[in-house]
Order: sequence, then structure tokens, then C-alpha cells
Amino acid sequence: MQSSVWGKKCSISPSLITFDLCNLERAVNQIEDSGLEMVHIDILDGHFSPSMPLGLDAVKQLRKKTKLEFEAHVMATEPQFFVDELIEAGASQITFHIETAPHVDGLLNYIHSNGIRAGVALKPATPLNTLDYILEKCDSVLLMLINPGYAQVAGEGQVPYAGKKIRDLHRKVMEIHPETKIILDGRVSEENIREFGSKGEAQIFAAGSTCIKKDDIAGSLKYLKELEEELRS
Repeated sequence: MQSSVWGKKCSISPSLITFDLCNLERAVNQIEDSGLEMVHIDILDGHFSPSMPLGLDAVKQLRKKTKLEFEAHVMATEPQFFVDELIEAGASQITFHIETAPHVDGLLNYIHSNGIRAGVALKPATPLNTLDYILEKCDSVLLMLINPGYAQVAGEGQVPYAGKKIRDLHRKVMEIHPETKIILDGRVSEENIREFGSKGEAQIFAAGSTCIKKDDIAGSLKYLKELEEELRS
């Protein structure tokens, strides 16, 4: 299921695990009602990152209940199984971690062969030169701005070199394959969205608890939609 949203210069993708995990159908309805067009789905194996907040069966059931684009981020030591499950679930785009895939080029080809957008994700300290021979095959590159699995550690915030890495990746994409979308993930703030969205240095922003207030989800989503429209104009 693909739509014109992938051609937009700025898209905000609320992270599903930010919402009430006991009522995910309501969560996707709230996102749809706001006018936002995609949802960020983190799939974790409990090993790559020590948590497993969202099950694959839940994703498959949600696919039947919403028209949102499923922008999936696989954080798994062995990604193939999860990629297969997300293909079956009807994901619109799948990004997997370049650090854990034994055959990155082959997995990109495999996802594409199923008619799904494909991309890679990088942990904060993973160098951008790992993209040198595959960037042209990537519909997206996701940059993690925090270390996966450390979100609850006191004092753990976005890495200090996040801005430099984003700008360096943007230059690389523009030189090699301008169609590749840059996704930012990890305590993404309104300031991050404004700074990198207004300059076109990133196009998709995974919005989590930094942007979405649990006591005012509807208001937060409405504001994010207004911000998205502002940056698209």
C-alpha cells in the first residue's frame, strides 16, 4: 500500500509505542483523525534492544483497521524473520539495522522484490561510509539519535554529534541518490523537526514522547499536523 505521502518533503510519523499499548486501535484512529498519514512501528527482539513492547500479531491486526502508512523500524539481531513477518503484515516501508544484517544488499533486494520500500537504520556511532555501496538502493536511511536500549538511563540524551551526522548524511544523499529519505528517530523534538525539516536535511521524523503528551494526545497530534503542513508549504 503506497501513497503520495512518500514524495512529500516533510512527514511526521508518530511512534506507536508512545501510545496506550492496551488500546492500539484507538491510537491509530487518533493519528488518522489528526490528518497525519503514517505511523512509526518499532519492532524489537528483546536482544538487540532489551524490550519487546509491540507484537507482530498486533501489527497484523492493526493493518486491517487503518489506512495509515506503516513505516517500520526493525531492531533485531537477526532481522530476516521480522522482515518476513512485516511483509506479511502489509508494511509500507521496512528499515533494518545495517549492523545486524549479514547480507545488507541482498535484504534490500528481497524487500523490494515484495513491492515494499526498503531502507537501513544506523546506530549513533555507526559511520556513514557503511552506506557507500548501497545508498542507491535505499528508499530511506534512518539515523538513531540515541543509543537503542538506553532510553531509560538517567542522563542519556541525543548524542552530541547528532546534528553533524544528519548534515553529513544529507550531503552524501544529495551527492549519490537524492531520492533517499532521511528518517530521524530518538527523542525527536519540535526543535529537531523545525531545524532539519525546514532546511530539507531530513524528511521523516519519528515522533515519540518528546513531542506527544500522554495527557493531551489529540492536542499534540493536531499540533504536529500543523507543524508538518507548515514545513511542507
